[in-house]
Amino acid sequence: MTYGYSRPPGQRGALGRSTDSGVSGLKVLILLVGLMWVAEFVDTFLGHRLDSYGIEARDADGLIGILTAPFLHAGFGHLLSNTIPLLMLGAIIAVAGAVRLLVVTAVVGLVSGVGTWLTSPPMSITIGASGLVFGYATYLIVRGLFNRSIGQLLIGALVVIVWGGALLGGLLPQDGISWQGHLFGAVGGIVTAWILGGENRRALPSSDRYG
Repeated sequence: MTYGYSRPPGQRGALGRSTDSGVSGLKVLILLVGLMWVAEFVDTFLGHRLDSYGIEARDADGLIGILTAPFLHAGFGHLLSNTIPLLMLGAIIAVAGAVRLLVVTAVVGLVSGVGTWLTSPPMSITIGASGLVFGYATYLIVRGLFNRSIGQLLIGALVVIVWGGALLGGLLPQDGISWQGHLFGAVGGIVTAWILGGENRRALPSSDRYG
C-alpha cells in the first residue's frame, strides 16, 4: 500500500515504479546529501579526523571506506562541487521513487568503492561523492538503451550535453583527484542500468517487448 492506494495483483510495475510519485525518492536524495553536509560540519569540528575513514587502497581496514567515503569531503568547497550535480542528476533518478534511487546509489557506491580500493595508489585515502556523481550520470546516459525508451535516451543526451565535458575531464589522471573513483563510478552506473533494464524487460508482457 502506498499513500492509501493498493494496486490490483499483477499490476505492480518495474522496480521502484509503483504508485510512488517521486516524492519519497526526493526525500531520500535530500537525506543522503544532508548527511554529507552534517558529516562535513562534524569533521570540521573534529579537525578533519573523519577523513581517515575514507577508502584506503588495498588495506583491510580501508574497506569501511566503501560505505563512508561518499559522505566525507575535503572541505566545504569539495562538498559543494559534488552537491550540485548530485541533486540535479539524483532528482531525475528519484522521480522513479525511493527504491530506484537507493538501488542505483548502492550498486554505484559498491562498484566505485571496490574499484577504487583495488586500483588506487598504495597508502592513498579516497573520500568524496564524485563516484556517485559519475555513476548517476552514466546510468542516466545509458539506461535508455537497455529500457528501449526514446524519452530516456533524450534525457541521456541532455546529460551528455550538460556534463559530458566534466565527465571526460574527470577521467584524466590528475594529482589529488581520484580518477579511479570516477571511472568505477561510471562503470557502476552502466552496470546498474543493465541490471534494472533487465528487470524492466521482464516486467513487460511478451507481446509488448518488441512493439
